[in-house]
Order: sequence, then structure tokens, then C-alpha cells
Amino acid sequence: MKREELTEKILDAKRENGWTWRHICDEIGGMSDVLIVGALLGQMKLLKPQAAKAAELFGLSKTEQAMLNEVPYRGTGTPMPPTDPLIYRFYEMVMVNGPAWKALIEEEFGDGIMSAIDFDFAFAREANPKGDRVRISMSGKFLPYKYYCNQQGIPDYGFKEE
Repeated sequence: MKREELTEKILDAKRENGWTWRHICDEIGGMSDVLIVGALLGQMKLLKPQAAKAAELFGLSKTEQAMLNEVPYRGTGTPMPPTDPLIYRFYEMVMVNGPAWKALIEEEFGDGIMSAIDFDFAFAREANPKGDRVRISMSGKFLPYKYYCNQQGIPDYGFKEE
């Protein structure tokens, strides 16, 4: 079985049982809903206890359970640029606002990046009389670039210079 086939099997069970992602995440538990759903869609891995709960919930075999615990080949299945309108809007936000975000983050923290691995993501519905809004919160660890072969008082890392 290929990982994409396991994702389809999971989605079929979700449809057949009328489950919501909220229900599934509550049953599996132990980590962020984004990570659980991402794992079930083939983009993340579940730890062994969560993989066992998912296998029980979805009626998966031991091999399929083991697949949920394997590190996936991430980023597959989404063309670039993305064609799904919702995913494309995230892409558009980065393409339009990314240079400003980069400049502001580097001015505050120094020469580095915001981690997408040591990362938290949350969203919430925000009531608005003109139509509900999606509130998104992202928090990633700042990872300064390492200045290797540095000498003559050059710092080891690209933290903000005072």
C-alpha cells in the first residue's frame, strides 16, 4: 500500500462514519489538531501511541499503523503555485507580505529564519457582523544563521547586533 492510498482509506472511513476532524482529533489526542490532521493526510507522522489510537479508530492493519508512524515525504500533493483557492491565499500572503515579514523579523531578531519545525499554529473563528473572520496565530522558534569559519571577533551566530 502507498501512503496516498492509506490517506484515501482514512478519508473514506471519515466520510462513511460522518466524523468531523474535531471528533477524530479528540479520539486520537496527544498533540496539535494540525499535526494529527496533517499526519492523517500524509504530511506528518504520528507518535506510536497516537498511531495506535488512529489504527483502532479507523480499523487499520499493523502495517498501516506503522505507516502512520513513518516520517513522510512532506510537501507532496500540492502543486506550486497551489491551485486550491484557500491554500493559494496563504501562498499569496507570503508572496505579497513575505519580504516585509522578513525585513521586520530580521530587524527584531537578526540574521536567521523562523522555524517551521519548532512551530505552533492556532486558528479561531472570530465573529464579525460583515462575515466571520479566521484568526490565525503562528509562533516559530527563531533560528539564527551560524557563521562558520568565523574569526577576528565575528560572532558564532547571527543574533541581532546591539
